Amino acid sequence: MNNKEKKFTAAITIIGNEILSGRTQDTNVQTISTWLNTLGVKLIEVRVIPDIESKIIETINELRNKFDYVFTTGGIGPTHDDITGESIAKAFNLKYEIHTEAFNLLKNYYKPGEFTEGRQKMAKTPLNAKLILNPTSGAPGFFVENVFCLPGVPSILKSMLGGLKNEIIGGQPVISESINLRTVESEIAKELTIIQNNNSSIEIGSYPFFKAGKLGVSIVLRSEDQKKIDKSKSEIISLASTKKIQII
Repeated sequence: MNNKEKKFTAAITIIGNEILSGRTQDTNVQTISTWLNTLGVKLIEVRVIPDIESKIIETINELRNKFDYVFTTGGIGPTHDDITGESIAKAFNLKYEIHTEAFNLLKNYYKPGEFTEGRQKMAKTPLNAKLILNPTSGAPGFFVENVFCLPGVPSILKSMLGGLKNEIIGGQPVISESINLRTVESEIAKELTIIQNNNSSIEIGSYPFFKAGKLGVSIVLRSEDQKKIDKSKSEIISLASTKKIQII
């Protein structure tokens, strides 16, 4: 089986009490998932866990053996509760120490006197970890085997993904298309189920929305095969026409 035929999978672990408390809203899952689609990697699972070492270790060890790739977000900054790096080291039974390249990158990034002890903490990684360069704020992420550790700040995370493209092996890119209908789910549920059953090799999702004071349903089709999407899309358009449903 070549890479284009193999199905590659991923999981995301969001690490941070601020997410669980509701103080911060996560947007990184959408960013990573959309990026993975272009590489032919399917996101299967997302977990949100607290800044607790034992929980991070347990979660990472479970997911890294279950999926091709695991991405973590959050917990690699300079403060006392940024414990992701050390926890990952323990998950792999590796030493946690200053990464020479990361140290030099940060030392050159900050002005003299600004590279404080707290900031030097961001130069520590599990032994022999590879760096994920950060074009936005200097502090790198890192990866060990199939576990990729990224910051929680969305703009910084997004800027770092481009540097990982050559590290991720994927299959066929996942294509996604939407059809927006001026209807409610109950009106099309039976017919949509039949269309899904007749096209089991693609994903058909149904998502209600409220816009301009009116209800609607967005039908999202996802597959690696454009022809299969086109076939299902044609059937949904035909359904809308039969039921006299407006396509927005």
